[in-house]
Order: sequence, then C-alpha cells, then structure tokens
Amino acid sequence: MLFNTKNKEKNTTTNHEGEVAYTLSAALELYSAVVTTSLSDQFYEKGKDRLARIRELITKNDPLFVAQLAVYAREKMYLRSIPLVLAVELAKVHKGDDLVGKLVNRIVQRADEITELLAYYQSANPKEGIKKLGNLSKQIQRGLALAFNKFDEYQFAKYNRDAAIKLRDALFLVHPKPKDEAQQALFNKIVADTLEIPCTWETKLSALGQTKFEDENARALAFRSQWEELIDSQKVGYMAVLRNLRNILQANVGKEHIEKITAYLSNETAVLNSKQLPFRFLSAYRELEKEPSTYTVQVLNALEKAVKTSVANLQGFDADTSVLLACDVSGSMQKAISPKSKVQNFDIGLVLAMLLQSRCKAVTTGMFGDTWKVVNVPQDNILANVMTFHRRGGEVGYSTNGYLVIKDLVRRRQVIDKVMLFTDCQMWNSNQTGETLPALWKAYKQIAPDAKLYLFDLAGHGQMPITTQGKDIFLIAGWSDKVFHVLRAIENGENALAEIQKIFL
Repeated sequence: MLFNTKNKEKNTTTNHEGEVAYTLSAALELYSAVVTTSLSDQFYEKGKDRLARIRELITKNDPLFVAQLAVYAREKMYLRSIPLVLAVELAKVHKGDDLVGKLVNRIVQRADEITELLAYYQSANPKEGIKKLGNLSKQIQRGLALAFNKFDEYQFAKYNRDAAIKLRDALFLVHPKPKDEAQQALFNKIVADTLEIPCTWETKLSALGQTKFEDENARALAFRSQWEELIDSQKVGYMAVLRNLRNILQANVGKEHIEKITAYLSNETAVLNSKQLPFRFLSAYRELEKEPSTYTVQVLNALEKAVKTSVANLQGFDADTSVLLACDVSGSMQKAISPKSKVQNFDIGLVLAMLLQSRCKAVTTGMFGDTWKVVNVPQDNILANVMTFHRRGGEVGYSTNGYLVIKDLVRRRQVIDKVMLFTDCQMWNSNQTGETLPALWKAYKQIAPDAKLYLFDLAGHGQMPITTQGKDIFLIAGWSDKVFHVLRAIENGENALAEIQKIFL
C-alpha cells in the first residue's frame, strides 16, 4: 500500500477569533460567500479580500454550478452586483460553449445592469489605452446584446446616467440586433442621446425642491399636494414607498391618502411582486418608530402585515416538532452590510428568526453573546419583536459564545428537535473554559439522539464552528426569506445546494 493510503488530511482551520473551525467544500464555501456579500468591508473581511476568495473559488467549482449560483443570487436572494461579478469571472475561465452568454442574458434584469456589468468587466480586466473594453469576451458581448432587447424607452431613459460607461457606449460595444423597426428607432435614440426623460416621482419632487416659495407654509403645502397627487397616480413603486414613508408622514398627507398607502403596503399582489428582502421592512419600521404623526401606528401595522404577507407560504413546524431559535447579537454582527445601509447582520438574523418563529407551534427564542438568554416574544408582531431584541441585546454582552446555547440544553436535559443558530459563525469561548460547540453537541446527542443543528450563516467567511459532514448538522446561508426553501429541501432529504442545482440554464 504505497499509493492508496488512508487520508490523514483534516478539514480543520482557525476562524477569525483564533478558535478551531472547520472548512467547507468548494461549492458550499462559494455558496455561503456569494449569498451573504455586498462586496463591502465587513467586521472580519475587507471587500477586496472577499472578492479575491470568490475568484479563487470559481476556479474550483463546476462552471454550470457557478452559473446556477449566479441566477440563484439574482432571482432568489435578490442580489444585483454579485451575479454580475460571477458572470464576468466565469467568462475568464470557461470557454467553448454559450453558458456565459445565457447567464448574462438571464441575470441582467434592469437596464442599468448592462453598464454595471461592463464597468466591472473593465475593472476586472484592466487594459491600457483608450479602448479599455476593446477585448470584451464574446460570450459577455452576446449575452448583453440579447439583454438590450428586454427594455423599453422608459427603462433605458430612467437609467441613462452620465457615468463612466454610458448606454451609448454599451450599444456600440455589443451591437445588439433590433427585433423590429421600433426597436431600431429606440437604439437610434440611445446613440443620439435623445431618449425622452421620463416623468417620475423623483423628477417631480426634485423639481419641487428647487422651486422658491413665499414661506415655509407654502412650501409644506406644495409638498403635501405633490405627495397626494403621486399617491393618487399609483406611479410610486413599492420600494420607493418603503423608503419614503417618513417623508410622506412628514408631508402631512390626509387620512384618505394614508389609507391608500397602507392598503398598498399590505396588498398581497404588491408585496409579492415587489420582491423585497425581509430586512427592508425592518428598515422602514425603524425609521418610523419615533415619528410623531398621528398615522404612524397605522403605517407600522401595515408594515407588520406586509412582512407577514411576504412569507405567507413559509412552512414552519407543527406542535410535534420543538424548535429553538438562537440569535447571535455579538459585536461582529453589528456592522452595516454596506456603506450606504444601516442594516446589520444582527438585523438580518433577527428578522429571519422572527419570521420562522411566527410559523412554529412549539418554539423557544433567545440571544447569545457573552451569555445565552431565552427571550420569548409573541408571534404576532415580527418587526416589533426584532426591535425588542435590539433593545435588549446588551443584556448578554458582545462575544460569540454560541456553545452556551447547547450547554444550557445539556444542563437542563431538554430535548429539542431542531436547534437553529442565526450567526456569522465566528464562534469561540471567551470564558476560556475549554468547552466547545462540537463537544457539547456530541454530549447533547446522548440526551436527544434525533436532534438536528442548523447554522444559518449570515456572513460567509468560509469556516464553520462544527463540521457539517455528519447527518444531523446543516449549513444554510443568505439574507432572503428564500433560505427557508433550503431548509425545506433539507427536511426532504436534500442538501443546501439542491435548490441551486435545480436551476435550468
């Protein structure tokens, strides 16, 4: 036996806290890195380092899986930038068929994503001289040419910005073939820069903001009238309404228009078509909590109804299945996911946990930092529950002692069917007692042999505090409520990658 010897390679490493951790397969690591990234600096990892790691992982994965993951990130996780990155990076290493072209056409779903993709391609493939995009991948070119046929004049005009790469530049570069004379005329307008500027809520409010008024009362009346007109016109999109709820309340629009806004916010069709990430509802809720309008409570109620509607098909667990939801509220979880956002991994984990809590019959919730604490809350108000956890986060401190969740179960000999941790997975033992999550889980399995442990990875650093190679420990990653589709796949005997691998290209 000189060659086929026993494999002594271990899958252990150390995490960012210096604690022993476990590596993931190339596919699982790429999945977790992609669906939890905004490509911005995070607590433990800079954006450029995350990008470098993703590039390396692409070379270690099957090209079809990379393409499926890009579609999954765009269509299920509602991420916009990272799918473009995956397409460009895949084009570097995969040649010989039309996979990349199909992928590009699939993931470009807004007109500005044409130029966004080209801007990233230029930065990822630096070239000297004037023609910095002169050596564009043929598959990228074909995919973008097809994507040009998706959009009308309004969509092109809305995103025809004075950026480094303009729609006109993209048109000359990829040479899309018009499907009819009308589209040829539209392409001619892009070339001549004569697209009709759309009249949107942004342009109307912007124009009003530049208008001079006699006094503040006149200005306030004008903005109130403008908002009421916009609400009546039904031309303000769902995301725009979410982002402007505070402005609408501060404009003192009338009761009738508040009722129209709240009806729209909670309308099932509008909610589902909007494809909002769950934490978007939290962001709106948080902005309004202290707003002194007499209509604030009415709007907050509409947001609660909206977030419940957004996951109306979420399958929880019945009374025969006991569930423990433990939320990581450590310091590393409390960093914004991007420079322009106030949302933290802290928020995302709490929202996902409260969504699932609302669908479980036998459920316990809590949070861990330096210590572990059970914090049970009613199931009716998801967003209010998140804010309750926020206010009480300091009660447990700011380390990542997730092992205490399992230690408590062992101590009380409490049998739980499903233990779920919402975390950045950078767990350690700040108490220096030598107790570890793997050892405690092994002990707990003597008490509850059928128990399963689910780690909802919200940061994608590529290491786990416990190996996922067993039959009772699972990794799920992402910021969207679609992570619960992965949970359902696992319950049906599949793995975390099954939902991605079902995607047809």
